[in-house]
Amino acid sequence: MSSPLCSRTPVRGFLLLSCMALAACGQANGAPLAAPSTPRTANAPVSTAPASVPEVSVPSPGSLAPLVEAVKGAVVNVEVQSRPRVASREDLPFPPGLAERFGFPGMPRGQTQGPVQQGLGSGFLIDDKGTVLTNNHVVEGADHVRVKLEDGRAFDAEVLGRDPLTDVALLHLKGAPNGLPFVALGDSDTTRVGDFLVAIGNPFGLASSVSSGILSARARDIHSGPYDDFLQTDAAINPGNSGGPLFNLKGEVIGMNTAIIRDATGIGFAVPSNLIRSLLPQLEKAGAVRRGWLGLSVQDLTPELGRALGLNVDKGAIVANVNPGSPGAKAGLHDDDVITEVEGKPITSAGTLTRTVGLLQPDSRVKLHVLREGKPLDVQVTLGTRPALDGEPEVTPRDGSAAPAQQRLGLRLMEDPEGNGARVAAVEPGSPADRADIPAGALLRQVGNHKVASAAEAADLLRSASSGTTLLLRIQPPNADVTLLRALTVP
Repeated sequence: MSSPLCSRTPVRGFLLLSCMALAACGQANGAPLAAPSTPRTANAPVSTAPASVPEVSVPSPGSLAPLVEAVKGAVVNVEVQSRPRVASREDLPFPPGLAERFGFPGMPRGQTQGPVQQGLGSGFLIDDKGTVLTNNHVVEGADHVRVKLEDGRAFDAEVLGRDPLTDVALLHLKGAPNGLPFVALGDSDTTRVGDFLVAIGNPFGLASSVSSGILSARARDIHSGPYDDFLQTDAAINPGNSGGPLFNLKGEVIGMNTAIIRDATGIGFAVPSNLIRSLLPQLEKAGAVRRGWLGLSVQDLTPELGRALGLNVDKGAIVANVNPGSPGAKAGLHDDDVITEVEGKPITSAGTLTRTVGLLQPDSRVKLHVLREGKPLDVQVTLGTRPALDGEPEVTPRDGSAAPAQQRLGLRLMEDPEGNGARVAAVEPGSPADRADIPAGALLRQVGNHKVASAAEAADLLRSASSGTTLLLRIQPPNADVTLLRALTVP
């Protein structure tokens, strides 16, 4: 960005809002900009609607002061320190020349370089024991997180869990006493366009700044990820508001401020509270989110496509491709099937299908309502676990049993840029994949008895392998025309 306030790369003109040299914004004239939020204890249950939440009456006409006074104590300032991590040429996982060919920049070994960078953002307490919600981009890559309360108290914080795909992070304040002020998550689905909202945060380091506006729109897709479902507001939010709460007039949090449009005013975006609530159990227990997966390529059903397929519906998700070996393929889904419901919930678009399935648990059995050649059909599917796609950040769960197969095995897969299937992007030294002599840059042709045509399919097969088993893999080493067999022991 041209502005000195923003160093984080915008997504199609959108900016994440923490003021962090480390993750989102830089410093202006040497002064740190806005800040992130605080964590909580790993074994204490998260409570999003505790009985002791303070009651907030609807403010009298002309004043939001009663509401602000009731909730501002739960809004926190998050300070982050980090050193930038870099990868040298020697750290590239590919043989010389192959990294440039496949556009893979190398994987850092964790070394640091350069001065400590400071960042600031916002957050809010959701229980009286020190559990804080903030944005993932506020604390991602942080070496040290410290949270300041409105009353001046400050606590070091640990990151309990992160979900980069929805930009949500859960923190805990170390050594915090019980009885801290907190706020409750409201029902974002009941908030209507035009309802009044209040934002509180730390824009540009100006702690406890209050602004107000209305809900401008719902379900905004700003192309920052596959699960975009943002609330849009015209309440003034700026760099440093990242992770701060967006309140309704009852004092309930109905969103977490996350992004703004570059070079625009009065257009801000917040993660809906109902989405945050659905993630909390996994963030608390495992520190990461596992999502349901069908293994399909889908697109919106348009009126034109509906007419071309001879259908009397014009909303839904049409299957463009079924990945071989995927849960959708095993359930018998076909190309050109139109999915209109998942467990009775209407599906109006490809995005709706992705978000709906992504909120379901892997290995759960769900019913899809499908139109096939115009005829209604119910299909039962056992969901798989969504693999991380090429370029997506991964978070290692605290629960080792829930760790993605690629992390347990010590290899990272990516789609081959030339369309040849699954390519091994990197191998962790000393890992099971390394001991099996699987080189970085190799094509993975077969897992067990199954030939693989994509990285997602290969990841699903690796994930389904039981601990203690030995998998037979067929690989094609980089820069070679032969295929070799490898035996991979699953830990």
